[in-house]
Amino acid sequence: MEKILFSPPDITQKEIDAVSEVMRSGWITTGPKTKEFEQKISDFCKTRKSICMNSATACLESALRILEIGPGDEVIVPAYTYTASCSVICHVGATPVMIDVAKNSFEMDYDQVLKSITNKTKAIIPVDIGGILCNYDKIFEIVDLKRNMFSPKNSLQEKIGRICVIADSAHSFGAYRDGKISGSIADFTAFSFHAVKNLVTAEGGALTWTIDDDSLYNKFSLLSLHGQNKDALAKMNSSSWEYDIVFPGFKTNMTDISAAIGVAQLERFDDLISRRRKLARLYNNLLSDCDIQIYQENDKIPNSTVHLYMIRLNNYNELKRNEIIKKLGNDGVSTNVHYKPLPMLTAYKNLGFNIKKFPNSYKMYENEISLPLHTLMTDNDVYRVCHCLKKII
Repeated sequence: MEKILFSPPDITQKEIDAVSEVMRSGWITTGPKTKEFEQKISDFCKTRKSICMNSATACLESALRILEIGPGDEVIVPAYTYTASCSVICHVGATPVMIDVAKNSFEMDYDQVLKSITNKTKAIIPVDIGGILCNYDKIFEIVDLKRNMFSPKNSLQEKIGRICVIADSAHSFGAYRDGKISGSIADFTAFSFHAVKNLVTAEGGALTWTIDDDSLYNKFSLLSLHGQNKDALAKMNSSSWEYDIVFPGFKTNMTDISAAIGVAQLERFDDLISRRRKLARLYNNLLSDCDIQIYQENDKIPNSTVHLYMIRLNNYNELKRNEIIKKLGNDGVSTNVHYKPLPMLTAYKNLGFNIKKFPNSYKMYENEISLPLHTLMTDNDVYRVCHCLKKII
């Protein structure tokens, strides 16, 4: 029996040829292909600029660092997310303020967000789970209401004039809400192009921003390459080796090898997303008679990137849910859970967070299963997954 994998990358000859071309070019690290990919992302997301890095995590942290958010500052983040959304807050020395999700929702409880804002709050990191965008209108309404509590620490924060919205859009490259595309809504938006994502560069990410500041691209470039004021390509083109280190930065740049994969994937992106949406609709039809809750409802699919196909098993607890996952695995169906809430993880327990204070997050987690969904799946694969699930439950 052939195993149905959860989320393998969809790599074709197009990507292989693109990488081969870069490998033969003699330039494999950050260079012309990365710059091309950045421009294509900007065009796609309708932003003036974007920058590519080696992960969405690096993008999120870079946004916090450019804003000079650090010790003494607070950043609001959902408890229901992957660690990257919150670990970056810890990296810069700020204090994470975790918010429970609303009842029967994967989005933060916006009433709790409003109540949790203090004069120390400098940013909010909403998370677009599964490729469905958060309610950014509501988020901006909240930060506008709290403008009088915001005290800027630097000129960039002063220019924004309120709490900054930094979207963790690792799942939502290409998603829309109210006619606006992901990347063009939040102040900063971080995308992931990891091997399991809808657009793949093996490892990688990109950051876009809506702030009118021509200096930001250069600042992010410096931050991603040791604070060095001239990258290898610039040194070669100028025939001058000399450079300066403006500040002790990091090493988070994307390579041209990764960017080549990304450029090829972007050319296929419309077809890839169309296929994911078709598979999600097929799942919805086949599971319509099951006692489950479906996240990618038919009315959400046209604006979603359908990164995950998440279901919740009604009247199931964590133990029974885990038994279903094991039985599906025995039938050759790989599944996952998105997510184990942060307060259940050792790192955040050690920071004093307790899952008992996040009851809605736990309720969402205890009966959630993510079924396999990727563009290498056939319709028959979906039929088989649904047959196995129905047989077990």
